[in-house]
Parts: sequence; structure tokens; C-alpha cells
Amino acid sequence: MASVQQNGQRFGITEPISLGGPTELDVIKTQELEKYLQDVGLYEGKEEAVRREEVLGKLDEVVKTWIKTVTRAKGLNDQLLHEANAKIFTFGSYRLGVHGPGADIDTLCVGPRHATREGDFFGELQRMLSEMPEVTELHPVPDAHVPLMGFKLNGVSIDLLYAQLPLYVIPEDLDISQDSILQNADEQTVRSLNGCRVTDQILRLVPNIQNFRTTLRCMRFWAKRRGVYSNVSGFLGGINWALLVARICQLYPNALPNMLASRFFRVYTQWRWPNPVLLCSMDEGPSFGLQVWDPRRNPKDRLHMMPIITPAYPCMNSSYNVSASTLRIMTGEFQRGKDICEAMEANKADWDTLFEPFAFFEAYKNYLQIDITAANVDDLRKWKGWVESRLRQLTLKIERYTYDKLQCHPHPHDFQDTSRPLHCSYFMGLQRKQGVPVSEGEQFDIRRTVDEFKHTVNDYMLWIPGMEINVSHIKRRSIPSFVFPGGIRPSHASKGTWDSKRRSEHRVSSTASAATTTITNTTNEASSESKAGSNSPGDGRKRKRGDDDTLTDQLRNSKHVVVSVPVENFEGGSPNPSVGSICSSPMRDYCTNGKSDPMVKDPPESVVVFSKGPPESVPVNKIATPQAPSQETEELEDSFDFGNQVIEQISNIPAATATIPPFKATTSNGSPFSNGAVEELEVFPMGQPEVTNRASVQQRKPIIKLNFTSLGKTNGK
Repeated sequence: MASVQQNGQRFGITEPISLGGPTELDVIKTQELEKYLQDVGLYEGKEEAVRREEVLGKLDEVVKTWIKTVTRAKGLNDQLLHEANAKIFTFGSYRLGVHGPGADIDTLCVGPRHATREGDFFGELQRMLSEMPEVTELHPVPDAHVPLMGFKLNGVSIDLLYAQLPLYVIPEDLDISQDSILQNADEQTVRSLNGCRVTDQILRLVPNIQNFRTTLRCMRFWAKRRGVYSNVSGFLGGINWALLVARICQLYPNALPNMLASRFFRVYTQWRWPNPVLLCSMDEGPSFGLQVWDPRRNPKDRLHMMPIITPAYPCMNSSYNVSASTLRIMTGEFQRGKDICEAMEANKADWDTLFEPFAFFEAYKNYLQIDITAANVDDLRKWKGWVESRLRQLTLKIERYTYDKLQCHPHPHDFQDTSRPLHCSYFMGLQRKQGVPVSEGEQFDIRRTVDEFKHTVNDYMLWIPGMEINVSHIKRRSIPSFVFPGGIRPSHASKGTWDSKRRSEHRVSSTASAATTTITNTTNEASSESKAGSNSPGDGRKRKRGDDDTLTDQLRNSKHVVVSVPVENFEGGSPNPSVGSICSSPMRDYCTNGKSDPMVKDPPESVVVFSKGPPESVPVNKIATPQAPSQETEELEDSFDFGNQVIEQISNIPAATATIPPFKATTSNGSPFSNGAVEELEVFPMGQPEVTNRASVQQRKPIIKLNFTSLGKTNGK
């Protein structure tokens, strides 16, 4: 296995891209970066750090008292009672050393075989915590994929998991990094242990922990500012960003954080997804019967768009939530970061430019608004958690039913209207996929998609009356004011930012290109029409004006709320398909039976309409009016064109019927993976699901009717 030699220790699965050390300018730029991160408040003070340590010490005392109580209650012998022990471990951002002020602490309680999860952890320990005056906001979640208890201890937020090991006694020096710790462990224990094991492994696999931490703080802050920090929304969460940064640290082991941040964007702009990001070789591990990520054996693993593999056994894809739309958005953000870092090297940009917040509500002309309400605070908390976990399904369904032509950009956070208690809203930007041919009059019908989504959400096992969800279309000018800082809508679009300048450049470029095309086409049309005794060249412009007027009249007189989704301006080109030796030599036909062309799919039904209800029943800010907007408003909307990266449409081959050829490829070092990376795989989009008639939950019907249509002619398509 190729690896990095650094102080006698090996890092990574490939040779580094560069072993070069920092220059004087790198030292200065890194100091500027560290000061910037300090100034924006990413580091906690000493007083808070001490308080966290005290809280963890108190929690350790609590679980040790708890295990003695459980052991005594179960009548075990005096020796086991004397030796009874439980131990607290930390993981996540706190263990990595990149947590900020007010961040919660991810903790794991490890207990012996006789302390059960259901009866003792969510029983006796929960009771003990509920009776402690120092504990507030106690919320047990026993049915979660990874069961946990959330609470505050002396004001510090704690997420506490439990691992029940098949041991009679938990030693104080227990090493959970050993794979043998998983032997005979139940599935929930394996998942609970995974966080600690992965975190510790990351720290072992980076050449310089301090440089890793500073770079990770930088990238986490950048991702949050750019709206791509959210695992549940289909972007990347904390562990994903940690793994991506760790790989860059391996590729540039002697670089300082300013260079690591720059190279982060350079590498991942050119990364050939779905090649996986790996920090170490993917060993089979011990024969414990645990499934590891392996697209050669597991058909579901071939569906993953952006595999980022955890380094601890069992190796898993930590980014399975990523969809085609969110991958496109993140790729576009990587390209933006790369461009800015190059501008910084030329002293044409600074850290402020890189960390400019993404103007989500200026980026698109059309949005979906998802409103949820509940009867009380506790119900809203549960309802929010459930709906948030399902929102990704709406994105996937829209992608599927429009054959990836209509793309969604989910906002990673919810918004609350202070004038409406027990209510919150989520938003998704909508745009047509760049580069897809536009057919005049083509429409997107997503009624069934939204109905399916709402039906799935309303199947919540803990649903009670009062839990409601409403999905509606809104135009950019109708975005509710409570989403803006201070509840005040900006009077004009952001100006002077990197994004606004790029949009202006692309508008000028697009206008010039369109003008050239128009002149050429007009000349050709004039020549051909004059030969045939047709109209004069000016008739083409008249026809275009006539078509525009016809479209405006249709919008004004339409019986439905029409959402036109034009092709948005596109910033930047497609990413370079290679990045040196870190993800090259893909095997494109590995999962396509040697077929390189995508399968031809029947076109979907042309229209999805959410019909407009009676005027008196239309809720405020739910539906944009069908009246034609003023010229000033249209010009304002046109100034907000925003482009993102394009993800190539791929073949749709059912995983169940795909025949996997024998895998024989090896690299120069004998690894079955090209340069330490799994071969490039064709990703199989999910097939059209069968729609079954199910009785819908009795609930007030949202009065939204929606129709997506293209402005093909007006865009010159």
C-alpha cells in the first residue's frame, strides 16, 4: 500500500501530492486566518472550557453511580458490585478539538452486559437525570437510528449515547479502538461505538493535528456560511467535512492551514465522484458479520453519489444522504472557493470574500415553502425532527419525477415567524438543470410528488391532531420577511460581493453571446426568407415580441399559478475530470455491463399542476398572484440569476438486474483500487416508484396549485 512517510509514520493510501513546506507568505496568511477565525467567535473561552471539563467529570460520576445501582438491583454478587463500572467517552467536534462556544458535547456511555439499553439506560439512568436539579431539557430518543438522550447539565448541552458491551466488567483503561470490542455486540451498540472509533481514527491518520484542526474550523465555518453544512438536508455534516479535510492533510502533509484550505478547493473541484474519499485501505476486518461499504458486492452502495468512507471498521459511507442536486450545489461551491483562493494569491480577494454568506433568497426566482405547525412546544419539537428527516425525500422525488431536469436547493435551516407561535418554515430553491434542452411549453407536474411526500410525512407513527404540513410555491418577491435578519426585507440585491460580480459578468457574457446569435440567425433568416418571398428580417423580432406578449397574457389570464423555471445563468465550467493520481483510471463500464451510453427513458408526463383554489380561500404569502409583474420587478428578478455546477446525467440501470463482471483491475502496488480509490462507478438513479392508492390522513388540504413551465423562447432556446 502506497503511503506517506512522515516522521517514521505512514499516512494515507497514496503518495502525497506535495511534501513542500510553508513559505513566509504562508505563515503570514495562516496567522491572518487564525485571527479571522478568532474574531468571528469560533473559539470558546477558558472559562467555558473549564466548565465543560467539570460537566464531563460530573457525568462520569453519575453513570458510575447508576451502574452500581443497576448491579445491586439485579442481585449480582459482591465482587461484581464492587467492580461494577461504566465509562464516558467523547466524540464529534469536541473530541476533534474544533467545537465552538455553546456547542453540544457528543458523549458515549459504555456499560456492561447486565445494564440494558431499554430498561436501565432509558429507565433508571433517565430517572436519575430527571431528578437532578442541574439537569434541564431532558429529551430521550429511544427510537432513533442511534438511540440517545439529549439534555443540559449545568447549562452545557449533552447528547448521550449508550453502548452495551458483552463484558461483565468495564475496565477503566478500556480501548474501544480495537475491532475486537465489536464482537458479539448488538447493532445499536455498533452504531453507538462508531462515532468514537471514527473520531479517534481520524486523529491517528492526519500528519499534524493542529494544522488539521485549524483547517477543519475554517472549512466548517465556510460550509455553514455557504449553506452546505447539513447532513439531514443532503449536504455534508461535521464528520463528512472532517474526513474531507483529513484527506487533504494527507496529500499535503507539511502545508499550513492557508495552503490546506486552498488545496481543499483545488482537489475537490477536480474530484471524479463517485470515486470514494478514503483515509486508509478498506480492509475486510474481522469476521463479525458486519457489512462494510463495497459497491462491488452491495448494489445499494452503487447508488451513492459522493462516497466519503469512514476509516474504522465497519467502513461505511458517511455521506449517503447526498443527492444529485446537493452534489451539484457543493461542486459549484468548491469551484467558487477555488476561484477565490486563486484570486487571494493574486491579492484580488481576502478571507472576507471566501466567507461571504450565500444569498439563498436572491439566488433563485422560484421556491417551495414547507410550513409545519403543532399544538404545543413538545409536539412541534417532535414534528420538526420528523419532517426534517423526510425533507430530503422531497428533493429526491422531484429529481426522480422530472428526470433530474428540475433541481432543488434545500435551505439547511428552518425559519420561525415570531408572530406565529408553534410554527416554522423550510425553503427550497428551484431551477432547471443547466444544459438540458428546453422545449417550448414544457412543464413540470409535481403534484403527485408533493402528495406522496405529504402522505409519507403524515404516516408518522407519533402523529397526533394539530401536527400539520403545508407545501406551497412562492416567487422570490413573495418571500416572507421573517426569513431575513431582523425581519426586514433588503431593499435591493446584494452588491459588491464576489457572487454579485460574477453574476454580472455572466449576464454580460450571456447577453453578448445571445446578441451575436440573434444577429447571425436574423441574417440567415433574412436571406432564406427573401429567396422564398417571405417577410422582412424585422419580422423575426416582431414575432419574438409577439411571443413574449402571448406568454405574458397567458400568465395574466391563467387559471393556474404558473411557475416558470428558466435556465439560470451558469457560473464556471465543469470541473476538470482528474486530479493527478488521487482518483484516476476510472472503470466506467464496471456497473453498466460495458455500456457507455445512458439508457433512453420515456419522457415523463408533461405537466404537474397544483390548481388554484377560490380567491377567498388562498392563504396570504402562499401563492404568487397570476397577475403579470411590473417591468421593474421583472428586471430585478433578472438581476438575480445564479448558476451552479452541473452533474452529468447518468444511466438508469436497475441494480437488481445489473450483471457485475469479474473485478480484476489492480494497481502498480497490487491494490484492487486505482491509486487507493475504488474504481469510478455509474450511479443508478432510483426508478419510478409505483404509486399506490392509500387513504390519506385527515387534515386540512393546502390550497396550492402549481405548474412549472419553461420560458424556452424568451431564453433563446
